[in-house]
Amino acid sequence: LGDSCSSSGYKRNRAITARRQHLKSVMLQIAATEQEKEKSRREAEKQNYLSEHCPPLHIPGSMSEVQELCKQLHAKIDAAEEEKYDMEVRVQKTSKELEDMNQKLFDLRGKFKRPPLRRVRMSADAMLKALLGSKHKVCMDLRANLKQVKKEDTEKVVGDVERRTSSRKFCMEGGKKMI
Repeated sequence: LGDSCSSSGYKRNRAITARRQHLKSVMLQIAATEQEKEKSRREAEKQNYLSEHCPPLHIPGSMSEVQELCKQLHAKIDAAEEEKYDMEVRVQKTSKELEDMNQKLFDLRGKFKRPPLRRVRMSADAMLKALLGSKHKVCMDLRANLKQVKKEDTEKVVGDVERRTSSRKFCMEGGKKMI
């Protein structure tokens, strides 16, 4: 019973695979014919465009006719160059106007490009002198204004702090205060 089911499943999968391959080959054939049609259509469009926009070149036999043809071609080239130059000038002018408007927009918004600043070491006296100029008369020596602490005072404060912390620890441990 198990072998018959597995063999019929195998045959079914094989038939499905063969069907898929057949459909794939048919689709590829259709795509190839469509591609050929598209290629021929584009070639016909190209020929129509060239026949409309580029008349066939007829080369005259005499030298004066050739010179006249060259003059006409040069005139067309000059006209095209002038048009190209005019377009470039318009583009430059428009881009300049855009830059100016962007700058005005940034000015109105209040967003300015900050220049990269260098760190300058300057004392407080030098800073006040730079800001106030000759009006600066006060000396701001900050270190001189610091309070002088004697060594005895610091030992006294440290001993007092140690005594307080040790008595708190003693109280927290459940002992009685001894002070």
